[in-house]
Amino acid sequence: MTNRICIKIGSNVLTNADGLPNEPLIENLVRQIADLKQSGQQVILVSSGAVAAGRSLFKSGKKLDTVAERQLLSSLGQVKLINIYTNLFARHNRLCSQVLVTKQDFKDRHHYLNMQNCLNALLSNDIIPIVNENDVISITELMFTDNDELAGLISAMLNVEKLFILTNVDGIFDGNPELETSSVIPEFDLSYKQLEEITANVRSNFGRGGIVTKCHTAQRVSGFGIEVVIANGHEKNVINRLGQGEKIGTLFRPKKKTSGRKKWIAHAHANAKGYVVVNEGARKSLISHAAVSLLPVGVVKVEGNFKKGDIIKIVDENHREIGLGQSKFSSTKAASLSGLKNQKPIIHYDHLYLH
Repeated sequence: MTNRICIKIGSNVLTNADGLPNEPLIENLVRQIADLKQSGQQVILVSSGAVAAGRSLFKSGKKLDTVAERQLLSSLGQVKLINIYTNLFARHNRLCSQVLVTKQDFKDRHHYLNMQNCLNALLSNDIIPIVNENDVISITELMFTDNDELAGLISAMLNVEKLFILTNVDGIFDGNPELETSSVIPEFDLSYKQLEEITANVRSNFGRGGIVTKCHTAQRVSGFGIEVVIANGHEKNVINRLGQGEKIGTLFRPKKKTSGRKKWIAHAHANAKGYVVVNEGARKSLISHAAVSLLPVGVVKVEGNFKKGDIIKIVDENHREIGLGQSKFSSTKAASLSGLKNQKPIIHYDHLYLH
């Protein structure tokens, strides 16, 4: 089967110091992606830069609030950005397409599958999907944390083998990147638990995400069996070199493979309609290596108002979150079954994601 690679390019990489698009750099990155395609890879591009592109076209003389300005610049900029990509990929005889999404599209299982089908159709027809958040309608509570989160969702959805997160720093550092005593961590592992304490949260003037959020995304995605690398998008031929397996930036090794439904559930934290509290016996059973479902006998409390099929959280008696799952029952039915033996699972193992 053809390998799939998702490449996320941030605003830090795509823009100049003045916040306007760096078109020569974009041209160089497109050439490298075309090279990857030539080697037989399927590529999904998650690209920031629409607001920056809009800023290069329009300067309003009127005072706009932050949301309205972002919507206006994005609406203008998406046209310019996709035209830049279209023209550049055409020089390499490659077709690309635009896919604009919102966080809401990932919440509904039917929307999720429709989007998955569309992206698979594009890839199977040798077209490069260029995915970005639809900033025209995404406001505050509907927004992704950043495009790193979006790239993680897309990578999980499409079962990619690798995710490259290209930013303006060389990777995850073992201290403040501005200090000479700090160096890039070549391979991230769980010994670095206090990331915020060892790494400065460097933010761009033009992007929303910092290096800490990139790391959290990488940890989650690698947990799905996907290799993730955080690297500097300004590094010479970075995409080609990463595609050939060269060690650049910080590597997050893939863990065990996870089913498509479990991947969707894992990213549905914000969609949870309620939660169940489980006793210590159920907690130990769930976190063991055995494949077990959540049975009513281990549930001590049900909170929230949810329906059959809704996403709910599982917490222990100290309210520490254990995982997420799709409930087989409504909250009323689940509450009535709590503590009872010999009942069907509240959450079946196939619909259960554990942290």
